[in-house]
Amino acid sequence: MADRIRVGVVGAHAERGWGRGIHLPALSALDDFEIVAVAGTSPESARAAAAVWGADRAYDDARALMADPDVDLVTIAVQLPQRDGLVEAAIDAGRHVYSEWPLAPDAATAERFERKARAAGVRHAVGLQSRHHPAVRLLRNLLREGLIGEVLSASLLYSLSTPEVWSTRYAALFDRTKGVNHVAVVGGHSLDMFQYAVGEFAELSATLTTRIDRVTMEETGERIEVTSPDQIVVGGLLRSGAAASAHFMTGGPRGDGFRIEVHGRSGRLVLVSSDDSLVGPQFTLTHATANGSPAVEVPVPDAYRPLLPGAASPVSNVAQVYTDLARAIRTGAEFGPDFTTAVRAHRLLDAIKSAARQGGRETLAP
Repeated sequence: MADRIRVGVVGAHAERGWGRGIHLPALSALDDFEIVAVAGTSPESARAAAAVWGADRAYDDARALMADPDVDLVTIAVQLPQRDGLVEAAIDAGRHVYSEWPLAPDAATAERFERKARAAGVRHAVGLQSRHHPAVRLLRNLLREGLIGEVLSASLLYSLSTPEVWSTRYAALFDRTKGVNHVAVVGGHSLDMFQYAVGEFAELSATLTTRIDRVTMEETGERIEVTSPDQIVVGGLLRSGAAASAHFMTGGPRGDGFRIEVHGRSGRLVLVSSDDSLVGPQFTLTHATANGSPAVEVPVPDAYRPLLPGAASPVSNVAQVYTDLARAIRTGAEFGPDFTTAVRAHRLLDAIKSAARQGGRETLAP
């Protein structure tokens, strides 16, 4: 491998998309990486993307990009329904892989990807970067240090305003059979961040329901049926024994974003966002003691400063994933979020869907 890790991006676009807005500025800011190739849906779109991404090579076939001997790492920045075996193809080609979230439609498929990557000896990362938000990392460490004593309970509330008119590009969001609905995307990103801070669920029950049952496609005016849930309610116990709950509310004219509240024997920590961004919110952390004094803001120390201080939060968080992945590629060190992280997240989402479907309680294996 060359001194810089050579990246091929599948799903690069010249004008729009998560890859264009987040992966491109993150990779461009890091000395560890060089973007050498991109793959698009046509020769024209690939060439246009290559000009913007600064890549020498443009492919209209993702598998041809993966076969390029000058590509060390493949970033897969296309939505799950359009991936069509791309994760496994990259592994088969012997390339390291960074896949966007969701990794797979279910835990069984994610487990297959993880086993295949480990057997091939390639390193792997998944786009669950919100755990790298400085305030989330600070909350995690304060809980581990015992600032509020033994944790008794933890709750996550996330509300997101969503329009009822959408581009056809997002139609899969409203189909429960697709892997990019609110359970997978909103639930996956949020619950990974929550569990990273407070600990993993050991058992849970859940309710899923759909309150907005029709949305309009912007380009055609067609009204399509919504079969995926827009209200997700989860309750259970963490492995520590603490009670825990999560409620995701999507729809309506206004959302207030995140609120994570953790109660301990000697105090309370509350993490609140100032907007309803799913992956790039601005957080404020407050601490209240058991003596009844008012809650005070906990400043984020310089040691937690983002990797790219001048960049938007999601760009800096994704850059941190890439930086840790580079270290893992070069040294063999373990890191996350990787496919193992994704497997745990998918198992949790599968348990939520099963509990809601059967009306019972699900136990998650360690």
